[in-house]
Amino acid sequence: MTPAADPLYNTPMPNYRRAFVPGGCWFFTVNLLERRKTLLVDHIGLLRESIAMTRASYPFAIDAIVILPDHLHAVWTLPPGDADFSVRWRLIKSRFAKALPREERLSDVRKSRGERGIWQRRFWEHLVKDDADYARHVEYCHINPVKHGLVARVRDWPHSSFHRDVRAGVFPQDWAGESPDGAYGERA
Repeated sequence: MTPAADPLYNTPMPNYRRAFVPGGCWFFTVNLLERRKTLLVDHIGLLRESIAMTRASYPFAIDAIVILPDHLHAVWTLPPGDADFSVRWRLIKSRFAKALPREERLSDVRKSRGERGIWQRRFWEHLVKDDADYARHVEYCHINPVKHGLVARVRDWPHSSFHRDVRAGVFPQDWAGESPDGAYGERA
């Protein structure tokens, strides 16, 4: 098929606009390509190592993070004068993917580009505006495993900065109580 005959070829690309605020604070959602996979918790040590290696060369503060089987949420603050969160995510994602065995199915497009089929290409970010916005997004990270029905209590999910925040006295151990069925606003 020639480019002129391909209807997708003539479709304008979406205009992704990102806020670049040096030293800013952002909330992120990053997803696996195949949302039914559990790679992130199955290889949690590898993900932590990928994050640590990236932080060694491109520092940032992790204000909150939760790792779920197929996606993660994080709140980061970048150093003063630095707004390049994209390079950090690229490095984390590529380090994680390169360390995994090549078992995923690849589309022809990914094959032609030499890409892996581990992560969705992009991520979602939100520039945190104020203290209330910050608190909402940190709490969203912590409650997310309950929201997805993975646990009944926030403290029962092991892959969360919630435990660090409890040790620091920021949150009580029983914060958010218990959801008897693990459901928290998710549709069936």
